[in-house]
Amino acid sequence: MLEATGLMVFYENMLALNNVSIRCEENRIIGVFGANSAGKSTLMYTLSGIMEDIKKKEEMAGGERITVSGKIQFKGIDITKLKPSERARRGLILCPERRRIFKESSVLENLKIGGYLATPAQSRETMDYVFKLFPALVKLKKRVGGFLSGGEQQMLAIGRALMAQPALLLLDEPQSAHASDPDPRHEGHRSRETDFYPCDRTVRAARAPHCGLRLHSGKRGSGHGGDAAGAVE
Repeated sequence: MLEATGLMVFYENMLALNNVSIRCEENRIIGVFGANSAGKSTLMYTLSGIMEDIKKKEEMAGGERITVSGKIQFKGIDITKLKPSERARRGLILCPERRRIFKESSVLENLKIGGYLATPAQSRETMDYVFKLFPALVKLKKRVGGFLSGGEQQMLAIGRALMAQPALLLLDEPQSAHASDPDPRHEGHRSRETDFYPCDRTVRAARAPHCGLRLHSGKRGSGHGGDAAGAVE
């Protein structure tokens, strides 16, 4: 489904990703592990295309020079040069770290905004699914996002990402949602940092990644779990 090879990202002269390659097949969950500044978010931004937007903004502002190289294929198509919006339309969706919800909009409004790529029928169906996945949000539908707790905001951010109808969902540090999530299906996610979720609904509720990738100072370390070689090149 997703295959990235030789990803390298430089912030000026600092190497943030060092020749990282990774593959995610359908119906698989990949965990990406690492300490702060290991390169997890840089990897997510690069895969989703957000890094290209960051790069352009820095160039326009005369700020930090960012260099990106490598190749990304999604569903057999080279998306390396595609904008983040075009990648999203193809089903590659990022739920970023620090939640980044619309804090002046209600829970319901945030979810509806997330469903801009969905048909009305898909939007209704997915919203019902989000409320089943995160039952704590049901009674908070009309609450403004800025007044939610950190865990509630994280649940909302993940729900909004699901509303975009992802074929592959990239979750950057999602574990904070589960601190306040009573649904026992989410036990086991708390120790993970960053995840790839191929979005079959059975897979979404799975307890642990099938395999994993450890990043250290932007470089790939050893894989974790069963068929790690299938996820990490």
